Amino acid sequence: MNIQAPAIRTADDFLRWNEGREGRREFVGGRIVEMMTGGTKRHARLMLRLARMLDAALPDSLSVTPADYAVRTPLGIRYPDVLVEPSDASADDSLATDAAVLIAEILSPSSVATDFGEKAQEYTAIDSLRHYLVFSQDEPRVWLWSRSADGGFEKPEMIAGREGTVELTGLGITLALAELYRDIA
Repeated sequence: MNIQAPAIRTADDFLRWNEGREGRREFVGGRIVEMMTGGTKRHARLMLRLARMLDAALPDSLSVTPADYAVRTPLGIRYPDVLVEPSDASADDSLATDAAVLIAEILSPSSVATDFGEKAQEYTAIDSLRHYLVFSQDEPRVWLWSRSADGGFEKPEMIAGREGTVELTGLGITLALAELYRDIA
């Protein structure tokens, strides 16, 4: 659903307007877009576990934030499930980052086309981004986009099964799907 708000013309206008409001929405292509609220317990647990695993594995120079912190994209403002940015990239009271190095989304039935389509295009256009991940919430399966040595993004690699590992070479860490999906799927 789109909301008409003619006074909101920029990402900064949107961030100021959206701060503290109930409900979820993003700002894409100059339009405010209502987002799905309320997810499954599995989605919430997977998001929390991913954030915890990243936070434990990454150095203090990188900061992990889940869901309520925005990322600036070429088309506006998105709220990924989990993002990582350099710890000094933005002030603690900032509403969005433009320096994300990792962005992760967890699929829900209503987000498949968006997560693999427009969000993949927007996120991989962020200069600082090294990895974009899309996780299934129904089974141990992840799609990984990684920035190559030439600076572009390759087609996503699909990693499936509890024995799988996600090599985040741009961050120097590996995530084990068995640990990530433990007691979840």
